[in-house]
Amino acid sequence: MTTAFTRHAQVQVPLICGPMYPCSNPELVAAVSEAGGLGVIQPLSLTYVYGYEYRAGLRYIRSLTSRPVGFNALIEASNRTYLERMKAWIDIALEEGIRFFITSLGDPKWVCERVHAAGGVVYHDVTEAKWAQKGAQGGVDGLIAVNSHAGGHAGSRSAEVLLEELRPFALPVVAAGGIGTPQEFARHIAMGYAAAQLGTRFIATPECKASDAYKQAIVAADEEDIVLTERLTGVPVSVIRNAYVAKLGTRAGPFARWMLRGRRRKHWMRTLYMLNSLRRLRQSLSSGDTSTDYWQAGKSVAGIHEILPAAKIVTTFAAALATITA
Repeated sequence: MTTAFTRHAQVQVPLICGPMYPCSNPELVAAVSEAGGLGVIQPLSLTYVYGYEYRAGLRYIRSLTSRPVGFNALIEASNRTYLERMKAWIDIALEEGIRFFITSLGDPKWVCERVHAAGGVVYHDVTEAKWAQKGAQGGVDGLIAVNSHAGGHAGSRSAEVLLEELRPFALPVVAAGGIGTPQEFARHIAMGYAAAQLGTRFIATPECKASDAYKQAIVAADEEDIVLTERLTGVPVSVIRNAYVAKLGTRAGPFARWMLRGRRRKHWMRTLYMLNSLRRLRQSLSSGDTSTDYWQAGKSVAGIHEILPAAKIVTTFAAALATITA
């Protein structure tokens, strides 16, 4: 199927392996792209989790597939050092031939200026219309609609409601959240989405470097096993309820809540949360210890019942499109 997204990304299947910290290892990204979808590089995963020098990591991925890959730019501006590093990463990604970018948080205008000058495109993560408005004003080419069933930092709207809210912007919209089966994929495309972004489904693959315990937890979980916790980043994050989550609870502590309410002190608390979550999530990727681990996942776990190769997921999901294009 050809959609605005497949034309923008120059791929065969309107399917994205969403950027995931810490799960976006090079082999997974490349496998999805090689199968005809779009694998997206998460630069902190590439460098901090898997230990690649940044440019060398990009070139390693290119050695695994000659097909297009994307790049995720988290552009929240509260940390100047990180933002300057992200600007350098984007410039190097453009030098290395990447032309599809997904921005998260912040104002994407400066990213659009850089990427459009090189002939690329930018899609922006949104959870509601006000963020889509900011993205549209910044010049983005499409929107990633993060709904209430997504893993990580989920939105608050259903896929149906969010799509209707975003239609007035007249931009291609990608569904993100709750898509674990080929049937759900086809349903979202038939609904009017230009593509679908999957994260949790691609963790349960041989190519992903997550622990077997993490993958098996996804296979075993149902929708009601996904809960929102504030204890990881200070804002609600979708995780699998395991022994550790049950023990700690899901609300931030009173000191953290007090810090986050302050106009100035909230930035210190967010930085502390960010550094702690980076360390904890990297640790949980491979430890498999349910007494100390957070495992991010979305409500798509309800449709995930086995570990499958990434290429098999792409091809079976693509085949499901025949039900709406025949």
